[in-house]
Amino acid sequence: MGLSDRFPDVVEAVIEIPAGSRNKYEFDEHAEVFRLDRVLSSAVYYNFDYGFVEGTRADDGDHSDVMVLIAQPTFTGCRIWTRPVGGLAMRDEHGDDFKVLGVALGDPLYAHVESLDDVSPHRLVEIEHFFETYKLLENKAVEVLGWRDRATALETLRADRAHWQRERSSGAGRPVRPGE
Repeated sequence: MGLSDRFPDVVEAVIEIPAGSRNKYEFDEHAEVFRLDRVLSSAVYYNFDYGFVEGTRADDGDHSDVMVLIAQPTFTGCRIWTRPVGGLAMRDEHGDDFKVLGVALGDPLYAHVESLDDVSPHRLVEIEHFFETYKLLENKAVEVLGWRDRATALETLRADRAHWQRERSSGAGRPVRPGE
C-alpha cells in the first residue's frame, strides 16, 4: 500500500507559501499556476509551510487548507507527505475556515508527533497569533475558534474528499466567488 492509499491518515500537501514568507501565494486551479495574491500588510510572516490537499473541496470552495510543520522551509509547488495531527477552527470573511495541522513525514524532528499534545504549546499559540493578526491592517476580521483534535481533522478531510468527488461526478467545476 502506497502513501496515497493511506488518506486521510497521510495526505500530500501542495505548498503554496513556504515558512518565513509574507507573500500570500495561491494556486489558480483553472490556469494551473501559482499566483501572488498579495503581500501581507501586517508585520507577520508564515511560521509554517502552508498549502492545500488536492482532491478535496472545503466549504469555502477551495481545497482543504493545510499547515505543515517542518524544520526548514520548502518552496512553492513542493509536495510533502504529511501526517495530520489536528486543526485550527476559524471564521473569516468567507465563513468557516478549518486549517489542518500536519507534520512532514520526511522530517525526523517531527517523527514522534502524532497529535496536538505532541506539539509545543508555544508553537500552537504562535500559529493562533499569526491568524489573529495577519489580516488586521486589511480591515478584515478573523475569528480563531481554537484547536481541534486529530479525529476532527481526519473527519474534515474525509468530508472534503467526499465533497470533491460529488463535484467531479456531477461535472461541476470549482465554484467562483463573487469578485473573482
